[in-house]
Amino acid sequence: MKSLLRRRPSPAMIVASLALFVSLSGVSYGVATGFIDSREIKNNEVRSIDVRNNEIRTRDLRNNEVRGIDIRNSTVQGRDIALNTVTGEDVREDTLQKVPSALLADSATSVESLKLIDKTATEGGAPVVLASHGPLTLSGACAIGETPQVTVSTTEDNSSATSEGSAGVTSTPDPDIDSTDDPVVIAEFGAGMALRALGVVDVAAFAPSGKSLTGELALYHDSSASGSCRFRGSLEPQG
Repeated sequence: MKSLLRRRPSPAMIVASLALFVSLSGVSYGVATGFIDSREIKNNEVRSIDVRNNEIRTRDLRNNEVRGIDIRNSTVQGRDIALNTVTGEDVREDTLQKVPSALLADSATSVESLKLIDKTATEGGAPVVLASHGPLTLSGACAIGETPQVTVSTTEDNSSATSEGSAGVTSTPDPDIDSTDDPVVIAEFGAGMALRALGVVDVAAFAPSGKSLTGELALYHDSSASGSCRFRGSLEPQG
C-alpha cells in the first residue's frame, strides 16, 4: 500500500498533464476541422508570402485603418480616384502653376488702361486730341478733301513716332520729334475719288523718359458727311 502511495502523481504533475492534453487537443481540433483562428497564430508571424495573391479584400480591412504610410509612393493614379472627388481643400495651393491662359493674361493689356477713341474732326478745322500720355499727344486732323491725318506732338525732346497702315494709308515715321516742332503727321489716309472709304493704321509714339502711346486706329473718309473725318480705335498708354 505504501508503495502505491509513493507512485501517486503530485498535484503539480496532474495540472501540467491536463494543460498538455488541452493544448494538444486544441491543435488537433483546429487541424481536424480545417479552422485555425488568431489564437493558434503567434503574433507577427504571418507574412505576405503566406497570403495568396489578390485574396485580401476591402471587407478584410478595418475601416479607416489604411494610411498613407501603408501605400508606396507614386503608386496612386488618377484611375484610383473617383471622379469629381478631389477638391481644392485636398490640393496644396503653393504647388500649383498657372494654366496657359492665365500666363497669357499676365502679359495681356488691361482693358481699363485702354483709351477708346471715337472722335470727329472738321475738314480744315483744328485737330481733335485722340489721347495724351506724359509728354506725348496724338491728334486727329481732317485735311482738305476729307483726308484723315494722325499727328504727334511732344513736350520732351528726342521723342519718336511710327505707323504702319493698310492700303491707301501713307505712313511717315519720325525718329526725332522735339518740343519746339509743330505736330508731325505720321499717317494719312487718301481715299482718292471714293465717296466713302476706310483705312486702318497701327501707330506708336515714344518719349525718352519711357512714356509711350500705342494702338490701332480706323480712319474714315466720307465726302457726303458735310466735310468731316472720323477716328475710331484704341490707344494704350505705357510707362
